[in-house]
Amino acid sequence: MGDKSDPKPEPLHPVYTITNIQHKVRTLDGTEVSYPTWVKLFKLHAIGYDVLNHIDGSLAPKKTSTEYSSWKKIDAVILQWIYGTLKHDLLLRVLEDESITYEAWERVKNLFLNNKGSRTATLQHELTNLTLSAMPDLEAYCQRIRELSDQLTTVDCLINNTQRIIYLFRGLPREYDTAASILNSSLP
Repeated sequence: MGDKSDPKPEPLHPVYTITNIQHKVRTLDGTEVSYPTWVKLFKLHAIGYDVLNHIDGSLAPKKTSTEYSSWKKIDAVILQWIYGTLKHDLLLRVLEDESITYEAWERVKNLFLNNKGSRTATLQHELTNLTLSAMPDLEAYCQRIRELSDQLTTVDCLINNTQRIIYLFRGLPREYDTAASILNSSLP
């Protein structure tokens, strides 16, 4: 029989069960995978693996704390997640020695959210001028409207569903006029 005073080993933190983050979070390249999409996927996994506190700005334990060693190891794993889900040219722009996860998270954020004014103008221009004829099909056209709307939201320019629908109608060719009129009349 075992001694009842033997401490139980600490359970393995869920973060250590991820062997390939690219299977969970797609690589951020800024075109096929936009920053807002990457953030949503990354945060879902951070919540699911109980490590959101490493990217949300929560304070780290003090270096003198008994929890610090474990926190530092987990932070290193999440930092590898960030670096492992960035396209090479983005990685080179955010990779730094002696960084913690939150600092890297903020550097990635700043890459995409700096110059909000000009970024907003560029995104609004693209959304306004987007047409179905410029896209391979209707599904791609609708998806691009959603991506641009999401990107505008990240720069604090909210696009509601009614506005999305108006942008969608604006870029449709004449053969969609009847359907657009019917749908447009039902908008609030």
